[in-house]
Amino acid sequence: MPDRHTVLIVDDDPPIREMLSDFLKEEGYDTLVASDGASALHTLRHSAERINLALLDMRLPDVQGLEILRAMAEKGMELPVIVMTAHGTSSTAIHSMQLGAYDYLTKPIDLNQLGLTIRRLLEHHALAQQVKSLQTKLNEYLIHERIVGSSPAMQEVYKLIGRVAASDATVLISGETGSGKELVAEAIHENSARADQPLIKVNCAALPETLLESELFGHEKGSFTGAVTQRKGRFELASGGTIFLDEVGEMSPNTQKKLLRVLQFGEFQRVGGSEALYTDVRVIAATNKNLEREVEEGRFRDDLYYRLNVIRIPMPPLRERREDIPLLIAHFLDRYRYRPGVPPTKISEEALRLLMDYSWPGNVRQLENTIERAVVLAQGKLITAQHVALDSPLTTDNLLNITQRVRARTALAAILEDVEHLAVEIAVTQARGDREEAARMLGLPARELEAKLRALGARRQSDLSSAAGQGEGEAR
Repeated sequence: MPDRHTVLIVDDDPPIREMLSDFLKEEGYDTLVASDGASALHTLRHSAERINLALLDMRLPDVQGLEILRAMAEKGMELPVIVMTAHGTSSTAIHSMQLGAYDYLTKPIDLNQLGLTIRRLLEHHALAQQVKSLQTKLNEYLIHERIVGSSPAMQEVYKLIGRVAASDATVLISGETGSGKELVAEAIHENSARADQPLIKVNCAALPETLLESELFGHEKGSFTGAVTQRKGRFELASGGTIFLDEVGEMSPNTQKKLLRVLQFGEFQRVGGSEALYTDVRVIAATNKNLEREVEEGRFRDDLYYRLNVIRIPMPPLRERREDIPLLIAHFLDRYRYRPGVPPTKISEEALRLLMDYSWPGNVRQLENTIERAVVLAQGKLITAQHVALDSPLTTDNLLNITQRVRARTALAAILEDVEHLAVEIAVTQARGDREEAARMLGLPARELEAKLRALGARRQSDLSSAAGQGEGEAR
């Protein structure tokens, strides 16, 4: 961003114009002023390239502020606007946001709040411009790249993919649901010597034990009710290529035993058969479970775990690679166009801020669904905050995790730390990313909340680094 920004102040009250101009100059901004709607529109038409932000009074002597917002929208002006009024109503707020205003402040203006709002606006407007720039480059980029992200965490993932793709080593991809594990499996296969052979995918959590065993290894005619013909399994069909076992932690002990034999000897039998069959297949597995804990608690075979965990690739959750969110948004806006052939939908700064500040418990998949829904609700026009539906981090999975920790006799202090982190995430989400409001909701000083958020981020990064280090150690 440039060293100095220019703010246009539109207000018919001279003392207010002077107060705002003096304050903004002290904060390091240049200012332009307009006392009515006509002069404001004239300035916008002739000096738009100089202006980074407008402060717009709703009640002017010649036109209403909403009319100025509407005129700006019709002329395609993408200038960020903060609305000011002494007569705040819900309808005015809603209409101003619908017309693209970034925020809505009531008079008398709290100058500290105004300064904070302007700083946030300019930061997020820069992100919006980045999204727009990325959209223009995205088509060419997507021809060659399947995984979207340029953060340091994702660069480490790319390095691991590059190192392991050329080998036939078994790979275990770990990470939360929706973080992109299947895309990593596809990238490994597509960059391997087996790329011209099939990539067969199996979701181990989607089938009961009897059906999963038949799906993996095939069955002979008459081996069970409904087996009217012989059927080849996925391992047989994938011979020469790659098989991707998603949610491998959901396998039953019996199926785990049979999978271990395939990994050890490349040998298996169809259900109901006695003939030993052989397959030449590379195995890539994925899990959202902590398999080390599953082994400790006897739910997953330790010998199978070591066979699968030759190379570990940990996928970072989206909240730990927030710098990738603008690129992902650009990617999904390009993919989910309102109608074929129309330009990608645009997104407002406030909507982008909400997406950047959200914790994303459902990771990239949740972001994708959110963008697809927002494009439909916005009818392909401008996505605003009202089109962005974000769920609370208070999910069944989080509550179940706490329950499981109690049953595992985890120390109360560790459980309370998890509960505290969850409460912090909920507060930030409910406050729509406004950390000062979140601190007030929790009855905490703002600095203390920031410290807790830093601690939460550091803890997650430590967990991620530990998983990566363990995987690399085991690979060696």
